[in-house]
Amino acid sequence: MAVKNKTTKRKTSTKKKAAPKKKAAPKKKAAPKKKAAPKKKATKSRAKKPAFGGYAISFAGRKETAEQIFGKKPIAPSEMTKKIWAFVKSKKLSNR
Repeated sequence: MAVKNKTTKRKTSTKKKAAPKKKAAPKKKAAPKKKAAPKKKATKSRAKKPAFGGYAISFAGRKETAEQIFGKKPIAPSEMTKKIWAFVKSKKLSNR
């Protein structure tokens, strides 16, 4: 019969002590709500507002027809824009 070696390893406990519980912080009162700033009244400046970018062209009092400016043949929109600006510059209709 063989003799068994009765060596057992003992486990060392590594339990840590529980930290003491912290006290709960006292509840803060809610801050009073701020009053909303009064709304500004809408002014009627929208009607008096100048053209975007401050660039205005006045065709008032012009006697030319579209055929005189663009011609009688159909043209592309890009060509139409070029001819309008050529007309405006030649007649000095812009405010610049």
